[in-house]
Amino acid sequence: MSAQTLSPKNELKRIQQSLQQSKFADAEQSAIALLKRKIDVEAQTQCWYLLAVCRRLQGQHESAIEAAQQLLQINTEHARAHQELGYNYRTLQKGKLASIHFYKATKLNPALLSAWQALLPIYQQADQKEALVLCTNQITHLSGLPKSLLAATDLLYEGNIVEADALCRRYLQENKHSLDGLMLLAEIAVSSKAISEAEFILETCTQLAPNNLEANYQLFKIFSKLGKFAKALSLGDILVQQDPNNIFYQVAKATALVGVGDIQKAIDIYLQIVEDNKAESNVYLLLGHAYKTQGNIEQSVIAYQQAYKLERHCGDAYWSLANTKTYQFKAEEIQHMLAGTTSEDVSLKDKVHLHFALGKAYEDEKQYKHSFSHYDLGNKLQSTTLTYSSDNHAQFVKSQISAFTPELVTKFAKIGHPDPAPLFIVGMPRAGSTLLEQILASHSEIDGTMELHEILGLASNLSKKQGNKPVYPHNINSIPESYFAQLGQKFIQDTQVYRQGGAYFIDKMPNNYMHIGLIKLILPNAKIIDARREPMACCFSGFKQLFGEGQEFSYSLSDLAQYYKNYVKLMDHWQHVFPNQILQVQHEDVVNDTETQIRRLLDFCGLPFEQACLDFHKNKRAVKTPSAQQVRQPIFKSGLEQWTHFEPYLGELTDSFID
Repeated sequence: MSAQTLSPKNELKRIQQSLQQSKFADAEQSAIALLKRKIDVEAQTQCWYLLAVCRRLQGQHESAIEAAQQLLQINTEHARAHQELGYNYRTLQKGKLASIHFYKATKLNPALLSAWQALLPIYQQADQKEALVLCTNQITHLSGLPKSLLAATDLLYEGNIVEADALCRRYLQENKHSLDGLMLLAEIAVSSKAISEAEFILETCTQLAPNNLEANYQLFKIFSKLGKFAKALSLGDILVQQDPNNIFYQVAKATALVGVGDIQKAIDIYLQIVEDNKAESNVYLLLGHAYKTQGNIEQSVIAYQQAYKLERHCGDAYWSLANTKTYQFKAEEIQHMLAGTTSEDVSLKDKVHLHFALGKAYEDEKQYKHSFSHYDLGNKLQSTTLTYSSDNHAQFVKSQISAFTPELVTKFAKIGHPDPAPLFIVGMPRAGSTLLEQILASHSEIDGTMELHEILGLASNLSKKQGNKPVYPHNINSIPESYFAQLGQKFIQDTQVYRQGGAYFIDKMPNNYMHIGLIKLILPNAKIIDARREPMACCFSGFKQLFGEGQEFSYSLSDLAQYYKNYVKLMDHWQHVFPNQILQVQHEDVVNDTETQIRRLLDFCGLPFEQACLDFHKNKRAVKTPSAQQVRQPIFKSGLEQWTHFEPYLGELTDSFID
């Protein structure tokens, strides 16, 4: 078979074999020929990489650099392309450029041992003590890993999660108690979004090695991700006690303090790090977030500005300013952001943040065409990092409807835990749920908490596969009846840490709408409030929002429209099987007739009217959502029709909602 008729996959294998046999000229010629054929992006990426290696090994450093740069035009986050640039610039005695690209390679793939080794003499010569310690520790760690685990780690960071998982599990079959293997498996689980599995694995690690700081630190991060901030804080205390000078552990403890609502203590830790001259941009970002949660918008702005002063194109700093919803960018800041979106030295993540911030900046200037262009670019770039499936979400909705039938609901009615304290506010993102929470949390008998993760965690645990048994939601019918009350009681106990003594408390996790059937079975007296907003306004507001994580449907107008429709479909089902137990509240009604809707809300909760609910904007409680600053202001009507300024660009969305 001639090379011309080989499939791209087989041709790439042949090029690799030529490289391994030191037939560099043959490999280069074959790579150039393959690039002239019509091949997919993945094959192009591999081919440009192999071509860059071919040319470097032949001493053709300038042309090797050109090949690596071609690769980076396809994939700006390709770690090995940056490593290749580092090798070539080092040979050409361009030390600064070499160090920049070796550093980028290690940021993108921390398993690249040779890139770390290349950075070591650079840090030694520059006397960069903290970077030198980090580099030395990483070299020691990677050098000490068994070859199969090092290979699995490399596969993970290159995005080959399935292969990494298989290789890691094969190693653990023969080395069941390997701490390195278990911790890598937990990291793979996080990448696969199997967070509960990662939690179990890391808890096993801490049982095997209670004093291992890294295992405890990784478990801390899992607890934080799951919203288990009380547990995270306990680990944060342990980490700081064992290594009080470790900045990462100090920051960890502070973030846990924010999680449990002790904002001022967290701010004090961040300020101490600043005072010790050890704060990098991420510390100022966290400080800004803490101030924003506290309601101190002036100090949060100062902190965010300091973050971008330390790191000029720190996209998160600019987006955090935009995400206050009240900050007005200066012309100089806009120019800095624009420069960042076109710079090769700025990461994809930073560019996403910058585009969203520019969308807000131009919207404030009423330049709606430019504004939409940047929102659109930001969403498109963010979409490349995600694997959301609208079909999977539709299938999940279908499964909930088929599982929670009127017959099943009747069968298990009133056997759950009877506590009436929980008030669940559900809804699409940007549908006005934070406003409803702020109103209710202003009542003397209601505690505002945050978006709690307990229900999602419970659903995740019920979804674990056990042999041939059905998984959630289709296993509900087979759960022993006594479990429902136990699960409800567990929810009450686990959320106690977030309460301040009120008779009622709010769980404002929007995605709990997926599990209302489960909620009502384990907590039959819980109140459910469905926050709704006009579909065009709701969906476009979600499109403008860059979420910290989750809400992966929000980065496409078509996905947003389909998600909204499926949300309505599932909520209609819940209304059918739980009649008169779910209150739908339309955001536009709250804006136009606030007092009537507040009284309606309180009547539903069985509570008397209080003036404080009408004066909700005076409430100084901590608010963590993007609407934090907005709910500290009186209600204004200008936001209702903001989307109409962008109507010429929203045909894809408009068409989805035409009856």
